Amino acid sequence: MTRRRSRKATWGCLTVMLLVAAVCCAAPITGAISAVVALQSAARDDGGIAEGGTAADIPPRMLTAYKNAVQQVGKYVPKCQGMRWPILAGIAKVESNHAIGRTIAGNGDIRPRIYGVLLNGSGAGGNTTALPDTDNGRWDGTASGERAVGPFQFLPSTWASIGKDANGDKTADPHNADDAALGAAVYLCGNGRDLTKRSQLEAAILQYNHSTEYLSNVLSWIDQYTAAAKSPDLKNVSGRVRAVLDAALSQRGVPYSWGGGNASGKSYGICCSPSGKSGTNITGFDCSGLTLYAYAKAGISLPRTAAAQAGVGKRIPPSLGTSALKAGDLVFYADVPGRDATIYHVGIYLGSGQMVNAARPGTVVRLDAVNAMSGYAGGARLL
Repeated sequence: MTRRRSRKATWGCLTVMLLVAAVCCAAPITGAISAVVALQSAARDDGGIAEGGTAADIPPRMLTAYKNAVQQVGKYVPKCQGMRWPILAGIAKVESNHAIGRTIAGNGDIRPRIYGVLLNGSGAGGNTTALPDTDNGRWDGTASGERAVGPFQFLPSTWASIGKDANGDKTADPHNADDAALGAAVYLCGNGRDLTKRSQLEAAILQYNHSTEYLSNVLSWIDQYTAAAKSPDLKNVSGRVRAVLDAALSQRGVPYSWGGGNASGKSYGICCSPSGKSGTNITGFDCSGLTLYAYAKAGISLPRTAAAQAGVGKRIPPSLGTSALKAGDLVFYADVPGRDATIYHVGIYLGSGQMVNAARPGTVVRLDAVNAMSGYAGGARLL
């Protein structure tokens, strides 16, 4: 545990006094599926969260394939529970970046095809074990060895046992979005896992690729897509308040970036937070950048820092408690509640004890309970 001041500073967003590295990694290859995709080097902050994360980052045809696979997997693994599209999206993001840059036809065929490195033991892409050809080049385009294929990077030998025809063309093709997504769902379900349990979800991912680094990367994407998929009940919210909340919620899954975000949307941040986290290579939001963006959608211009934003609108004192908050209110947190100069964080209240929150480096824009952060310092009502 770090000292109290350091911990809160890590959670804080840009301060007036601090107006002052992306890591590329690839998980090792397993005997089942390659995690090395030559097409993609996902930029991540030092918290391990890759850029992006909203459903809008997924090509619509690929998202359709993921959702269709969820509907069909029960036919092949009836005992499987908890399969959902963010799980498939998390795998596909790491394996092929959702086949972005390829053409995805209406029937799901992906062209040009996606091939991993040739697994000949040369060391390229991290492979040190030569794998003999099993498909005579049918799927991987070469009879001189084996390489992973398609948006989910299956080895042909694995595809032979779990490949499914999802689009009804009577061919189970790993280069087809629908077939590949269903094959991945079947593979992850195993003999009937309950993927609502974190331990079983982790076991499924490790079966896909037995690497703790890979596990962490995929889980971070699953969590981001899950956050992006959730839709809180806003049926009683309308007008400019609704505009603010819709704008903030539309950014769920976007990574935290120290100093990131403006009235136009997410942006690269700056260096560095009090804990040394840089936003210079991360496109996203810090806490006050997110609130500035959301309120701009309702025609309200906010100052850049959380402490300065506390001076706008009708102040709601912390002594009234969180029950005094209404949807759309700014929510503040301070080192010394009651002294606005010590405010270190701001969120946007949704109602029912929840807020939209860009919490700290290494996380994404998400829904949090208003008591998830310490030092509740009241709110401000601008609408």
